[in-house]
Amino acid sequence: MHRYLTYMRANRGVSANTLKAYTADITACLHLLSLRGTQRLDEVTIEDLRSWLAAESRSHARSSMARKTVAVRGFFAWAHEHDIIATDPAAALMTPKIPDVLPTVLNESQAQRLMETVEEDVAAEMGNEQSRQKAQDTHITQKEREAQKAQGAREGQRAQREQGSAPDGLRQSGADQARQPGLHAGGRRTSDAHDSDSHHAKQRDKADARQHALTLRDAAIMETLYATGIRVAELIGLDLGDVSFSNRTLKVTGKGDKQRVVPFGEPASRALQSWIAQGRPVLMGEQSGQALFLGARSARLDQRIARSVVHERSREAGVPDIAPHALRHSVATHMLDGGADLREVQEMLGHSSLSTTQRYTHVSIEQLKARYGQAFPRA
Repeated sequence: MHRYLTYMRANRGVSANTLKAYTADITACLHLLSLRGTQRLDEVTIEDLRSWLAAESRSHARSSMARKTVAVRGFFAWAHEHDIIATDPAAALMTPKIPDVLPTVLNESQAQRLMETVEEDVAAEMGNEQSRQKAQDTHITQKEREAQKAQGAREGQRAQREQGSAPDGLRQSGADQARQPGLHAGGRRTSDAHDSDSHHAKQRDKADARQHALTLRDAAIMETLYATGIRVAELIGLDLGDVSFSNRTLKVTGKGDKQRVVPFGEPASRALQSWIAQGRPVLMGEQSGQALFLGARSARLDQRIARSVVHERSREAGVPDIAPHALRHSVATHMLDGGADLREVQEMLGHSSLSTTQRYTHVSIEQLKARYGQAFPRA
């Protein structure tokens, strides 16, 4: 198994996620066969594999079964080519037919509402940040006044001592202590209270700064996904050097480590620049490296967090609850509706086959038929 995975990684350029899925699929297949008494690869027959498929199909969708079939068939083909087994029992294993389901997409008005909600979140957070800064400035000014007042009092006391108005060794009463600047009635210096207040204020400022950074990050994620149509795995794999603001493009590394250049618009440019300049430095740490998008613990952003951002913003905007891939579908459909060439959309999305991109033409046709039915009197 290890040799096969090394081969797939080195010769086929398979992504880490695909390798992980293939490993699970092949391991599950071999485990079931071993439970049924098959201990060696050269003992496996086509009937064994069909039996395995039948068992798996009870709890998995056809799309998952298609992937499992491809994984197992590829493994046995590799074993046969490298003389590990004499014959390939999986050569005749058929891939289950996947129903042609149209992808879920947002219409253009829903997408606009979603992105407007993202912009409103940023605007609200910027307003909160300005209010916090104003309050902080006021707090600093107040502390400066108190410090100046205490300094003046200390200088007055020093002048009194120098003039002999305060006899040496005279013990101050509680009332005198209460009147002395910098002391409470109990004799505890007010600087202790100030230190405690200052500590809490710093903690609040730090939490506010992190919240501001996360808001900027989430906005940049949404703008980038909708502007480019890239996959969520491609998004979190971006580094700072992959962004070019001079010509507004991203260098994206897709499936099989294939690279492509994808353009983005002005709104995404603004969101990315705000995140990089104001948000990212707040979350940066030793684990950050050159990662463009960071998680709350300073490491490269996790896919689950990026997905949750899209789900949360779609619910907040009152549009259908979508995943990042549905946002990718929406980008393709809106581009085709706007007159983009099919090949251009294929290049931008990084599809290896034009037939994958053609699915979105069906979505556009379905939307056209729906609008036709609503608008044409003899529809």
